[in-house]
Amino acid sequence: MDAESVTQKTVLTLGTTMGARSVGYRIKSIIAGSIGNMVEWYDWYAYSAFALYFSKVFFPAGDQTAQLLKGSAVFAIGFLARPLGGWLLGTFADRKGRKAALILSIYMMCFGSLLICLTPGYATIGVAAPILLVVARLLQGISVGAEYGTSATYLSEMATKEHRGFYSSFQYVTLIMGQLLALALLILLQQVFLTSAQLDSWGWRIPFFIGACCAIFAMLLRRNMEETDSFKKSHTPEIKKNLVLVLLGHPKAVLTVIGLTLGGTVAFYTYSIYMQKFLANTAGLSKNSATLISAATLLMFMLLQPVIGALSDNIGRRPLLIAFGVLGTLLTVPIMTAVSHSTNVWVTTALIMCALIIVSGYTSINAVVKAELFPVEIRALGVGLPYALTVSIFGGTAEYIALWLKQINHEEYFYWYVSGCILCSLLVYTFMRDTKKTSLIED
Repeated sequence: MDAESVTQKTVLTLGTTMGARSVGYRIKSIIAGSIGNMVEWYDWYAYSAFALYFSKVFFPAGDQTAQLLKGSAVFAIGFLARPLGGWLLGTFADRKGRKAALILSIYMMCFGSLLICLTPGYATIGVAAPILLVVARLLQGISVGAEYGTSATYLSEMATKEHRGFYSSFQYVTLIMGQLLALALLILLQQVFLTSAQLDSWGWRIPFFIGACCAIFAMLLRRNMEETDSFKKSHTPEIKKNLVLVLLGHPKAVLTVIGLTLGGTVAFYTYSIYMQKFLANTAGLSKNSATLISAATLLMFMLLQPVIGALSDNIGRRPLLIAFGVLGTLLTVPIMTAVSHSTNVWVTTALIMCALIIVSGYTSINAVVKAELFPVEIRALGVGLPYALTVSIFGGTAEYIALWLKQINHEEYFYWYVSGCILCSLLVYTFMRDTKKTSLIED
């Protein structure tokens, strides 16, 4: 069989419009990019899922809210490193390739997880315990700051124009899957393998050890990834431009990323990350019930992502963003208030699921929207850096603000804060162009 016949038999467009790809290439690219993304986010979210147990290990004695507040402060500190990761590894990805940056980020996540796993508690080494915890979270923050922009760019460049929303939605599928795996492990340890006392004492270390091992596996997968055609065709090693200065030449795109991320990241971290603590610490549910509800709603949330991503390929990105903005602005306060007073597990689950359906209008397509705003030479940096800055300021602090307002007996102010952030993003969605029609990925 000649080369032309082989090509005609195996061709399917995945990647970019520049070239044709086989079914095997498509599957390989999605798996390699997505599994690594899942492991990164599992490691990142394991901290939040198990914070109810290890906060008392790393910090001096105090009431539950005070210890959770300190643990959330370290969670927020990890977010401060995300812009650094978005800058350093975003630049690296635009100079050396998406593949190289994704491999480097998984190395850093592996080391951060291992450090959390092995660090002794406050009772053993004193103040060195929270210091080492901060160092580990900073490493993980740099890793995740790099992961988002680079993986969003990789998946968007690997997708066909007609199905880019669908394929890029798998970034959040695997992001949520990572969080779900962390919660699933917590449920198994709670319900099957360990007692509460064992979890409090040493069992919380297990997920971080597992995360470090999985990161090694993901690293091996990523070594066999293919580079995108967009990068290979545009890459010119001799160019020594300062990419941050080049990025500043696209102020409208940068401000659009910041604006569309603001409300989405606050809503996402409220309903997916903070909700477990909210159910236990405010609604008064048991830790086990809070974990089960979080896991159930996240599973349904994960399955929604490709559905809504595919919908964006048909009706555009902007209508979905506007739907999130309008419904999020109007319904956040009623939903959060109802959840805080609900005593029925099924009603609570339904309320949280309603909120997550609304948030899906942002999560399922935000990666591709950002990638479509930038030219290839600064795409990873353009997606990663402004996003990481916004998430660090607003997403990473959402949980801390919520707990602080609860501590000063004004928890309801947080509900209005989330609603206000979504309203700010709604203004951006209203005036921005639909990136499905103006995408720069084809260029």
